[in-house]
Amino acid sequence: MVMACRVINKRRHVGLQQLSSFAETGRTFLGPVKSSKFVIDEECHESVLISSTVRLLESLDLTSAVGQLLNEAVQAQNNTYRTGTSTLLCLVGAWSSAAEECLHLGVPISLIVSVMSEGLNSCIEEIVSLQVPIQNVFDCIDNTKTFSGLETLNVSLYPFLQIPSDTGLMQKKHDLKDVASQSLVIYSLPGRPVKSPKLFGPQAKVEADKNTSQTPQTLGNSLLADTHCRRSVLTHSRHFSRADNNQRISKRDGFLEQHSAATLKTYRCNDLLELEVGLSHGDDSSMKLVDEAVRLQYQNAGVQQGGRAVPFLFDISGIFTCCLPGLPETLSCVCPGYVTVVSISRTALIEELQKQPIRVVLVEGDLTENYRHLGFNKPANIKTVSESMKVEPDSSEELWTNHVLQVLIKFNVNLVLSQGNVSECLIEKCTHSKRLVVGSVNGSVMQAFAEASGAVQVAYITQVNENCVGSGVCVTFWRSIPFDAVDGTSRMAILLKTEGMNLVTVVLTSPVTAQMQTKEDRFWACAYRLHYALKEQKVLLGGGAVEFLCLSHLQILAEQSLHKGNQDSSGWFHNTSSWLASSLALYRPTVLKCLADGWHRYLSTLLCNTASYSSEFEANTFIQHHLQNAADSGSPSSYILNEYSKRKSGIFNSGISNKLEQIPSVYDIVTPKIEAWRRALDLVLLVLQTDSEIITGLGRTQIKSQDSEGFLFL
Repeated sequence: MVMACRVINKRRHVGLQQLSSFAETGRTFLGPVKSSKFVIDEECHESVLISSTVRLLESLDLTSAVGQLLNEAVQAQNNTYRTGTSTLLCLVGAWSSAAEECLHLGVPISLIVSVMSEGLNSCIEEIVSLQVPIQNVFDCIDNTKTFSGLETLNVSLYPFLQIPSDTGLMQKKHDLKDVASQSLVIYSLPGRPVKSPKLFGPQAKVEADKNTSQTPQTLGNSLLADTHCRRSVLTHSRHFSRADNNQRISKRDGFLEQHSAATLKTYRCNDLLELEVGLSHGDDSSMKLVDEAVRLQYQNAGVQQGGRAVPFLFDISGIFTCCLPGLPETLSCVCPGYVTVVSISRTALIEELQKQPIRVVLVEGDLTENYRHLGFNKPANIKTVSESMKVEPDSSEELWTNHVLQVLIKFNVNLVLSQGNVSECLIEKCTHSKRLVVGSVNGSVMQAFAEASGAVQVAYITQVNENCVGSGVCVTFWRSIPFDAVDGTSRMAILLKTEGMNLVTVVLTSPVTAQMQTKEDRFWACAYRLHYALKEQKVLLGGGAVEFLCLSHLQILAEQSLHKGNQDSSGWFHNTSSWLASSLALYRPTVLKCLADGWHRYLSTLLCNTASYSSEFEANTFIQHHLQNAADSGSPSSYILNEYSKRKSGIFNSGISNKLEQIPSVYDIVTPKIEAWRRALDLVLLVLQTDSEIITGLGRTQIKSQDSEGFLFL
């Protein structure tokens, strides 16, 4: 384990500083261009190469309470979505600094919690205007046109952020294509709702009146005026009480303000390749494997349904990875069935078994003599015969092994799959009798074999009967040349499959063993992005667009709150004192500005990681230029949509590589991104309040409100 080193100022909030320190170590993992790190253990001087937030936290010393909370938040995000952990970590650092700045400016903790929570909820409502619906991507799937990299497509959507020509920063010139013919343009007049337009052919478009195109209205205002707002409530803290969960937060109560009508471009994604390119985030090799896995599942589903038109669902639970270090990367592929690794000494056995379909037995637990199922209690006052006779352990295992072998011979079983560990003695004896035993098989793989072969899983081999045995399983070598050693060891890969099994294995190879874990993580990130995009039937415009909209939106809200004063304060806290209401009106602009600064820091880090900017100053100049343009336009969301329609290069491609410069569009998934935001802010506010309670303890200060309605504990 290694320590994350940073000087902690004990005169300021220690917990928030620790969060910032941990987050600083993972700044280079944000964005598509990740810089790997060598983490060196100070005790044993061993090193490991990491390229993700999850692997970083596994290598750091997280014995502190703050470190453990951070690790739990990151692990929860990764276990659920397999993506968004770098965003979470970066925002934790940005918003920790924002909360610390609020404390330094004298803002009460209760107001920091309330305004930051409401500010994030407002941002989440606002970004609905940047959602792209996904429709029928499998209806016209072309099996002859597969994912072959970023040059595959020529679509009309491009990343938003681009180096402006009038900032003095260097930028490569690109030819801009006319995309108006491929975009659905919607116009609304002041005071009239936006209606669904009608298209008359693929080239149809609607022309706008010049007099009405200058007054903006965000799409979120028309869709979410009455949407329930999720509050972040930490029930263990005394700094704020639980609010009514059914409370509606109107956009007219000081946080959001209606705009006039605007020009809005509605984008749709109807092509699988376009979606995959947008979600690859520059990782061609991983997304290509995902594409092959999806198409293989699609073909298998069509065969199982007899060619009938049945809606296809991408089943990510039916995809597994098999990592084979030490082999060339060109051998990475997607195979129908289950690929696993066995000893190379079983080559003759595999050659024998691959000539005919074989029968299979599935064992749920360990296949060892001493294994007992979960919850098993040994009966009291009962001795087994072996115990009373003091039989040697080796003799006892020999008896058990012979009994298992007799069961397999009786039911003519040549393949045993076990979910747990397998006795080495049993493996050796089964190999001699031309029977293959494979251990540590995933539970979902076991279920897939059970459904396809007709086998019934058993807890013990003694439970096997004729009805439990499956049939029709084929065993073969993964490749035609069976003697490819894995990682220089005496292991080889084999393929198990049976008819009707919708199981796909993605074989990942790399000549560098240290890169194997990173390659697997990147594959799963791409797979889960596509999975959630298809599941939710919508994505967000990426390339920093949603974060930029949040930044611009919060700055507008801060200015509005500053000008309005305490005009709408009563709309936020109906049951609190006027002292708190006036304090809210006083501090709300400050908290919103600090929250916006967190988004600004996030975007600045993202831009610097693309190698397009030599300093944070250049990145900040670039961001400020777009902020000014968005503010001048009157509608940040419309400004972003317009930029998307006319710009080709984005923050992910400028100055990186020729391939990345061809990115036609960048998409982000909706729920995982929003959950990463929520988890980041929830963690910051939890540490903020918990540390405050520890510091103040029982000797907290009571401040009497101005109208004598009660006390507020700070």
